[in-house]
Amino acid sequence: MAQAKKFRLSNRELEVILNSTHDGMIAVDRHGLITIFNAAAARITGLDPDEMIGRRAQDVIPNTRLHVVLETGQAELNQQQVLGGVKIITNRVPVRDAEGRVIGAVAVFRDISEVISLAEEITNLRQIQGLLEAIINSTQDAISVVDENGMGLLINPAYTRLTGLTEEDVIGKPATTDIAEGESMHMKVLRTRLPVRGAHMKVGPRKKEVIVHAAPIIVDDKLKGSVAVIHDTSEIRRLTEELDRAKRLIRRLEAKYTFDDIVGVSPKMARAIEQARRVAATPVTVLLRGESGTGKELFAHAIHNASDRARGQFIRVNCTAIVDTLLESELFGYEEGAFTGAKRGGKRGLFEEASGGTIFLDEVGATNLALQAKLLRVLQEKEIVRVGDTRPIPVDVRVIAATNTDLEKAVREGRMREDLYYRLNVVPIFIPPLRERIEDIPLLCHSLIRRFNQAYGRNVSRISEEALDILAEYDWPGNVRELENVLSRAIINMHFSEVEILPRHLPALGRFQQGLQAWQAGQAVPGKGSEAEAEAEALGRGGPSAQGVPSLREAVEHAEKRAILRALQASKGSKTAAAKLLGIGLRSLYYKIKRYHIS
Repeated sequence: MAQAKKFRLSNRELEVILNSTHDGMIAVDRHGLITIFNAAAARITGLDPDEMIGRRAQDVIPNTRLHVVLETGQAELNQQQVLGGVKIITNRVPVRDAEGRVIGAVAVFRDISEVISLAEEITNLRQIQGLLEAIINSTQDAISVVDENGMGLLINPAYTRLTGLTEEDVIGKPATTDIAEGESMHMKVLRTRLPVRGAHMKVGPRKKEVIVHAAPIIVDDKLKGSVAVIHDTSEIRRLTEELDRAKRLIRRLEAKYTFDDIVGVSPKMARAIEQARRVAATPVTVLLRGESGTGKELFAHAIHNASDRARGQFIRVNCTAIVDTLLESELFGYEEGAFTGAKRGGKRGLFEEASGGTIFLDEVGATNLALQAKLLRVLQEKEIVRVGDTRPIPVDVRVIAATNTDLEKAVREGRMREDLYYRLNVVPIFIPPLRERIEDIPLLCHSLIRRFNQAYGRNVSRISEEALDILAEYDWPGNVRELENVLSRAIINMHFSEVEILPRHLPALGRFQQGLQAWQAGQAVPGKGSEAEAEAEALGRGGPSAQGVPSLREAVEHAEKRAILRALQASKGSKTAAAKLLGIGLRSLYYKIKRYHIS
C-alpha cells in the first residue's frame, strides 16, 4: 500500500513538472504507446491529451520518429519539422533502465516561431530518475529544484552553462548558494507557497544577470519543494542594445537632417522653418514648394525627425527619376505574375515599406493622371492596392510632397487632378530662393566651409568680405545647391596653406563674372575721387523742387543716399560691412543701392 501511495505521489509530481514547462513533451513506452502528453504538447499540436494516452505515436502524430528512436536506441537532436501547422525543433532521446536497456523514448520540442519561449513551472523529486532526467537534460532552459527545506535537489546542464556552478556546488546545499545579488526565489516560494515570475537577480561567481520564474511543488496539498526556470538576460540586453543602435543608424541613414541643420535667419526662411516646426507635430500632409535647390528634401527630413514617426522609416521617392511604367509598381507593389519580369511571390511597395513612418514624394507634379488617382486613394482611404491585385492593403503613412512647378497652372491645364491638389495642399510651405534671402549667404558659407573641411581634409577658416559681396550680387538660379558647388570648387582650387576664400578663388558664373571682374579692376569700391564727386555721381541730377525747397520724401532719400555712400566708403566698398554700419540687412542694402542707382 505504501509503495502504491509512493507511486501515486511520483506520478502526480511528474504531472506537475511536465505541465509546468513551456516545452512540449511526448513519451512512449517500449511498445511505442504514448504514456505522457503534456499541456505544452497539446497547445502546440492542437491534440487532446486524454485521447492520445495509450495510442501508438505514429498513428496519431504526423512525421513522428519516436518509434525509430526505440528501434535504434540513438538520440536525434535539434531536428526541425512542422507539427500541427507549427514549425518546431525537437530532441528525441531513448529512456534506458538500470541495465541500459531501452524501455521507452521521449521527445522534447518547442515552437521556434517565437523569439523566446519562456518556460513555466517545473518540479522534481529525487526518486524520479530515468524519464525525468532525460526530459530535464534535453531542455535548453536552466532549471533548478530544491526540496521543502530549501536544499538543492537537481540542476541540469543548461544551469551549469549559465551560472558556472556544478552539481557539487549546488546539490545538498542551501538555495542561497547560487545567489550573487538578490533574494533567493526558491526561499520566497517556500515561504509564501506562491509562484514568482520575472524576478531579476545575479547568480553564480560570474554574477550573471538572469530572470527567474519559480513555482512551488505541491502534492496533495503538501509543499514538497520549489522549481525555478532561469533565463540569461545579458544576451537579450546586448541584442536589444544592438537593435537600438541599428535603429539609430538607420534613422541617420534614412532621415539624417533635423531643424538644427537648416541654416537661415532671413524673415522668409525663419517663417518657413517655424511653419515646418509647427506642422511636424501633427499628422497632416505637407506640400513643400520652392525652386530646385532650395532645400525641400532637407525640410522633409527635419519634419520627419521632429514628428512622432521619427523611429519609423523615412523613404524618399523622386517621381521624375523613375519611368511611369515602373513608378506605380515601386510605390504600390505588385503580385506575382502581374507583369513580365515580376518577382516570384510579388513585392511590397514603398508605401507598405514606409507604413508607420513617412514617405517623401519629390517632384509629385511630374506624375501622370492614372498614378495621381492611386495617390489620391492613399491620402483619402489610407490604403493601397498592389499592381495585379484587387485587395486593399491598409497603410499608416505620412505623406510629405514637394514640387518646383506651378501646380495651380497644372490643374488649369489638366495635368494635375484638382482633388489630388487639394489633398496635397493641406499645409503648403514656401521655401524662398536664395536670391530672396541674401542675408543668409554668410551663415550658409560658414556652414558649408565646415562641411567641406571635413570632406576634403582642409583647414579653411573664413571667407573674405569682398568674396561675400560678390556672392551677394549673383542671383543664384541654382539656389543653395549652386552655392555649394561654387564653394566646393573654390576650396578645391585653394592652396593647402590658404585659410581664407578670396574673390580670386571664386569661379566665373554669368553675372558672377561681372562682379568678379569689377572687383579685380578696383571698380567695386566707390569714392575713388572726392566725396562730392561720388555723391554727385550717385545722386544724379535730382535737386530741389521748383519752389527751391525739397519735399520731405526727397530730403529723406537724399539723406539715405548720403548715408549709404559714406558707409560704403568707410567699409572700403564691402557691402556686408556697410550693412552692419547702417544697421540694416544685406538684402535691404542691395535693394536701396539698386533703387538709388548707386554704382
